[in-house]
Amino acid sequence: VKKYGLEPIPLAYIIVGEGGTASIVGKAVPIPYNKPELAVAHALAGQYLGMRFIYLEAGSGAKNPIPPEIIRAVKSYVDVPLIVGGGIKTKKQALAAASAGADIIVTGNIIETGCAKDKVAEIVEGIKSGR
Repeated sequence: VKKYGLEPIPLAYIIVGEGGTASIVGKAVPIPYNKPELAVAHALAGQYLGMRFIYLEAGSGAKNPIPPEIIRAVKSYVDVPLIVGGGIKTKKQALAAASAGADIIVTGNIIETGCAKDKVAEIVEGIKSGR
């Protein structure tokens, strides 16, 4: 980072739900889907510690995306951009996340599929329809 003069951007990385590989590698205990108040507390702690983004992560290739209730709860408390990722594979799921308050949506695994271009276009359409 220093060698290339890149700006480090502080980000609070909060693993929710299944957690996937991220929780295993990081030895993290994911926040359960039915505990939005814990996600809010962690997000606020991140913001108060100077994080410029909050990232709610369900885990790479998660079976289910983060529920809109958690996204909505966190968004109602934080003043920094909210990133949501993990398990978002469809236009409907992207729309739900965007409508609940996600400022940025991460859809990493769909890029690995053979029809990535069409799938990305579908998800972007879902996000735009939620704005």
